[in-house]
Amino acid sequence: MEDKKILLSLKDVEVKFRVRGRILTAIRGVSLDIYENESIAIVGESGSGKSVLTKTFAGMLDSNGFISNGEIILNDTELQDTVVKNNKLAKKTIAIINKFLDKFSKLEYGAATYKEILDLKALKKAKMNLTEAESNEIDSKIKNLNYEKVELFNLKQTFDSRKEKDKIKDANLKIKEYKAQIKALEVEKTKLLKKHKLDLKNDIEFNNEYKTKLVSLKNKYKEEISKDITEEMKKQNELISKEVYLSIGRYSFVQKIKLVAKLILAIKKAMRFGVDLANKELLNQVFDTVAFRVEYLDENDDVIHGYCNLDLAKIKYTKDWQQIRGSRVATVFQDPMTSLNPIITIGKQITSIILKHQKCSEVEARRRAVDLMKKVGIPNAENRFDDYPFQYSGGMRQRIVIAIALSCQPKILICDEPTTALDVTIQAQILKLIKDLQKEFNFTIVFITHDLGVVANIADRVAVLYAGQIVELGTCEDIFYDPRHPYTWALLSSLPQLSERGTELYSISGTPPSLYNKIIGDPFAPRNPYCLKIDTLKDAPMFKVSETHYAKTWLLDPRAPKIEKPEAIRNIHEKLVKACNI
Repeated sequence: MEDKKILLSLKDVEVKFRVRGRILTAIRGVSLDIYENESIAIVGESGSGKSVLTKTFAGMLDSNGFISNGEIILNDTELQDTVVKNNKLAKKTIAIINKFLDKFSKLEYGAATYKEILDLKALKKAKMNLTEAESNEIDSKIKNLNYEKVELFNLKQTFDSRKEKDKIKDANLKIKEYKAQIKALEVEKTKLLKKHKLDLKNDIEFNNEYKTKLVSLKNKYKEEISKDITEEMKKQNELISKEVYLSIGRYSFVQKIKLVAKLILAIKKAMRFGVDLANKELLNQVFDTVAFRVEYLDENDDVIHGYCNLDLAKIKYTKDWQQIRGSRVATVFQDPMTSLNPIITIGKQITSIILKHQKCSEVEARRRAVDLMKKVGIPNAENRFDDYPFQYSGGMRQRIVIAIALSCQPKILICDEPTTALDVTIQAQILKLIKDLQKEFNFTIVFITHDLGVVANIADRVAVLYAGQIVELGTCEDIFYDPRHPYTWALLSSLPQLSERGTELYSISGTPPSLYNKIIGDPFAPRNPYCLKIDTLKDAPMFKVSETHYAKTWLLDPRAPKIEKPEAIRNIHEKLVKACNI
């Protein structure tokens, strides 16, 4: 893959969801490079995080989901290259931003003293409030009681009101008891808080010392920030002012005003804390709180030119996602009927996407739509253009969904189990269609599936996902003929084609771990028949098997005992040839 360009790069991505007052970690530290024009399959059991991972590429996470860590860098020169007009408005706006930054730069001189003031205030606040141990203990009890109360209430709804009256009565009493316990804990917390405040009020020595030190620090701070800034600081502020304007250049006038104000405040805060704004990484972090930073390159009388590091994990605004969805990243979902609007004609659904993302007339949009319908194998496309989705078969509807996804010629096509709802003969046609279209349009396929037969047909590389982590990554040949992780062994052993007459089909025992809790050790350890003691204590690093093959298992550690893979997947090539009568 060294000769191929990295199109999408994931680094330590972590995705969480807020569910019923608790935090569920669906993706845990995933790092993956996706290359141009390749087909990569993401495989794993249901609930392993396959769909959640790919939803981060297009900003399609549910409203309760968020990316808590990591970065997703999209390498797209057209989007990363930023140009704004160097007109009167630009010059005036940059001058105003520069004026504010020069004013706030004085705060950098007093950063150390400002932190001392904050530490002193934090010390007083800590004395007024509960200690961390006290607060955690009470809050943890309240959280657990609330969770138990909600779970019991949900269970109560399943009881038959005529036959299970005793169970309902017991549940109501228990819920009432939980409420009383929660209230008692809240009262206890309030009493402890009052005691801490009273103790602080009576501590005359601390209060006098606090007042004296605070006055001294404030006077020192006032003196420090009265100094004039250097020429070097002025030049830096001038550059940052241009980068602020470049970073908000793609938005509407009203949005620009709002974002400029937010960025100035973010930079002011950074200056107050003494953040080294000459450090690009630190400056990126300051900008990321509002809008991703566009680095200044050059300018002339007409335009100002910059380049941005396009991190999809940091995008906050719909306008930014509209430039990425469709034209850069498109998705084909598994059920075509839920992807299509039943009351709008097929042709209208394709042309509306083309008109939204591409500058063309309705006549041209119709011509392109008909052409796409022909490419995806819709017979008599001109006459079928004005049909409704219910007039199409399941396979034809899926072809239309693929046509819609390809209407803006995306660079990445995410196929989220697109053949699951189809019969096996149509599945083969859809897979062939996707591969043929990839050769014509040169897009990258990210294929989500739990069907290893599909993987063998379509993938160049395979990422095996378990409990929100990539546990093995390699080429299709690496994964099928030289698997190294016990979970991959288990998945391959479950293939019906490998079972012999009279033997029981292998199934993986147990269930995946709860992602609400912190996982200690290897998440597959409780289900792993080859589990080592260290698997229960410490998560394995990603071991390198070859230039293209990596696996996250302690079995690859030089100190680990030699363990042969299961009999069912030894000589897998010969077994598949025999099973398929090739």
